[in-house]
Amino acid sequence: MWSGPVEYAGACVVAELLVGQDPLEREYIYSRVKQAMRQQAEIGISAVDIALWDLAGKYHDAPIHQLLGGYRTTLPTYPASVHATEHDELKSPEEMADFAEQCKELGYPAFKIHGWENGEPNREAATILALRDRVGPEMDLMSDPYNALRTFGDAIKVGRACDEAGYFWYEDPLADGGISQFAHRKLRELLATPLLLTEHVRGLEARVDFMVNGATDFVRGDVQYMGITATMKLAHAAEGLGLDIELHSPGPAQRQCMAAIRNTNYYELSGSRPKGPNANYIPVYANDYVDQLDAAVDGHFPVPQGPGLGVEYDWTAIRRNSLGTEVFQ
Repeated sequence: MWSGPVEYAGACVVAELLVGQDPLEREYIYSRVKQAMRQQAEIGISAVDIALWDLAGKYHDAPIHQLLGGYRTTLPTYPASVHATEHDELKSPEEMADFAEQCKELGYPAFKIHGWENGEPNREAATILALRDRVGPEMDLMSDPYNALRTFGDAIKVGRACDEAGYFWYEDPLADGGISQFAHRKLRELLATPLLLTEHVRGLEARVDFMVNGATDFVRGDVQYMGITATMKLAHAAEGLGLDIELHSPGPAQRQCMAAIRNTNYYELSGSRPKGPNANYIPVYANDYVDQLDAAVDGHFPVPQGPGLGVEYDWTAIRRNSLGTEVFQ
């Protein structure tokens, strides 16, 4: 799981707060760290929280999803494309439709577009329609402009293409970064396609506020940035409101969480591409864990069943590629 240097720096601050604490008291640690990191948007909490859940699973000799309650053992999955580019792969609506068709033939039940970074609305709309024409009505389709659409009008234009093509959701269209509740309430009033927001909203409470204020239909949970403790709190809050949570990006912790959540639909295989390995996959595993397009069985990925996260890490390779070590005592 790669979160970048900012998350790493935050994790080092969080780690200092853990010295002398009982590692099995995850709820206390979460509350203490959350309060201490409030001015840093809780950055860094996730890596430490996930490590504590992994430790708990090993302590109890059970996978995390069993500690969380357990609901399923395989995960229906959608490939989410890498960002389209003019000069590399997925250069046109037709190439994106080719890729969606490829994924359908591999047995995936759904597919998500990550469009072009320049946010040109006519091309985004054309791509949305091209995919529906290519794969037919039985495959769930989603559009994620990734906050590239520059104006509210552009977002309406692309959203109406989603309406016409019957898309499952429309995600993070606006260049505001996906954080304006008012703008997204207005967008919901004007479009039929459900919205998926809060990938770029920090914290549990801010995400719940999006739901209760009618600014999103699905809520985005992010184990990579929230950790397991907060993600499960969000899932239960969404369930109490009768809504679904959709988890961001692939990974062992994401699989463990999704396996214990009823009110969710798909595992996200982001970074998928027509040729070559997954753009987001980092090969740090010593066992057979993979997040690659050709690894799913009938469009599903399994939930690791070993203790904790259920994966084994190649520590020799990790140490060989590490840039430094921090010790807290």
